[in-house]
Amino acid sequence: MTTPLRRTYYLLRLGRPLFLAGGFLFYGLGAAVALYEGHALNWPVYLWGQAAVTAVQLMTHFSNDYFDLAADRLYVDRPSRWSGGSRVLADGLLPPRAALVAAVVMGLSAAAAAAVLMLVYRQPAWPIALLLVGLVLSWEYSAPPLRLNARGWGEPAAALIVPVLTPWVAYSLQVGQPGVLLLLAVWPLACHQAAMILVINSPDAPTDRQAGKMTLVARLGERRAARLYPLFPLLAYGSLPLLVGWGLPGLAAAAVAVPLPLSLWLARRMIRFARGAPADWNRMAFWSIGLLMGTAGLVLAAFLYLAWR
Repeated sequence: MTTPLRRTYYLLRLGRPLFLAGGFLFYGLGAAVALYEGHALNWPVYLWGQAAVTAVQLMTHFSNDYFDLAADRLYVDRPSRWSGGSRVLADGLLPPRAALVAAVVMGLSAAAAAAVLMLVYRQPAWPIALLLVGLVLSWEYSAPPLRLNARGWGEPAAALIVPVLTPWVAYSLQVGQPGVLLLLAVWPLACHQAAMILVINSPDAPTDRQAGKMTLVARLGERRAARLYPLFPLLAYGSLPLLVGWGLPGLAAAAVAVPLPLSLWLARRMIRFARGAPADWNRMAFWSIGLLMGTAGLVLAAFLYLAWR
């Protein structure tokens, strides 16, 4: 019989706490851009916004495991430990209903935090609207009726939600309206996010197709998706001169460029896979995540340095 402590542990695993770090990082980036532009940080608003973002993340993790359970059960020999869900439901450690209830609770918690920001802290419509758009898209990532990730729209949705909407919410909460500089700063990150999702979804594509979960990779085929991969680092790095010309600080652009060797290595590995070579998906997924998170951390550090110097 599973003890309450053991059930709590499984629920924590289901929430995939390691991946919550990205929400703190990208949310912090949005606030750092606001600081760079001369806006004082409103800490209560910042913390309530972070609470909402983290609740949305947890909701997404719980709902993904619940609605993707049929596909996750097919992943017997997982080629990558970075995909295929938390395995808590697939291995029968918790009943599926526990994940659904937890997802609903987290979604309501995010909505409650948005209500506090609007009613108590008198936040304008822009940041609340962005937060609610992120909430709806995150729910529909795996859940019906849209089931974005099962219809080939999950990859672009993730590239919008994580590196764009998350910092945009933080920025708008501090400034009161969207800003062009924030979009310039997150464009390379959105490109890296899209590339990362291609890597993470590739090893799951055969079982995804079997379960009817038609991700973009499952629709294109793994090797065609791999041929698409180099387009994203090309957009991320090739656009830097334009981004600087439009107002991105040179130090932030230099921060984006630091991990270029890692990006080239990943692109080379994907091209080799597209040509028929085997792929070490576990290693490639790890470094794809590292590329995104590392670049975001460097850009955050650049804006903080510029704001505080």
